[in-house]
Amino acid sequence: MDAAHPPRRLVGVGVGPGDPEHVTLKAVRALEASDVVLVPATEASGDDAGRAETIVVTAAPAASEKIRRVPFTMADRSGVTARRAKAWETSAAAAIEAFEAGAQTVSFATVGDPSVYSPFSYLAGTVLGRFPDVEIEVVPGITAMQALAAASRTPLVEGTEVLALVPVTSGLDTLDRASEFADTVVAYKAGRRLPEVLGRLASADRDTLVGTNVGLPGQRIVPASDADGPANYFSTVLSAPRRTSTGGRL
Repeated sequence: MDAAHPPRRLVGVGVGPGDPEHVTLKAVRALEASDVVLVPATEASGDDAGRAETIVVTAAPAASEKIRRVPFTMADRSGVTARRAKAWETSAAAAIEAFEAGAQTVSFATVGDPSVYSPFSYLAGTVLGRFPDVEIEVVPGITAMQALAAASRTPLVEGTEVLALVPVTSGLDTLDRASEFADTVVAYKAGRRLPEVLGRLASADRDTLVGTNVGLPGQRIVPASDADGPANYFSTVLSAPRRTSTGGRL
């Protein structure tokens, strides 16, 4: 591809878990340099701006007029359902339409990090199926577990400790296996199974926290003993080893 015909680029931009100040300088530059910025619209956001869109508008206001909402479903817990596949196709069609209309760079803003349980990988795979010459770029973002660790002043791992990240949608047996080998266990997507998750992680050797909407004005971070009822989609469970001495895990 010569300078007169630069390659088309599809960029997955991580915008962090909620606080616009968690968005990196590289992410802001990527968003503002894009011709089109796709943002996920889910059942929860309805006709309003979703979390990713809200972050983009605040952190990269110059990108606001380039935003286009694309549907993503959060209702299907697992598997490639017809509804989920249709959402991927619709989102990919939005990117393809933008390229065909002359866009050189299309970005997809995703909450957290594009490489961690993000729909960006599905979008990119579908677009590449139509335009194999499109260059894919990923701009990393701060994850919910990092934000919760920072807000609660809980080190994720120290010294030789092992970290496991488990989506509860993979099953509680997976959580049990992770708890056997990992020192720190982080659980995403607990939802209505939060009480069961906390029960499985209960241990005298662990301190477990539940963070909801971390980084936003209404954030809630509580110990497991104070967590009541189901969690929403943006909740994170952090269960870290009880550390009794400085440098004891080295």
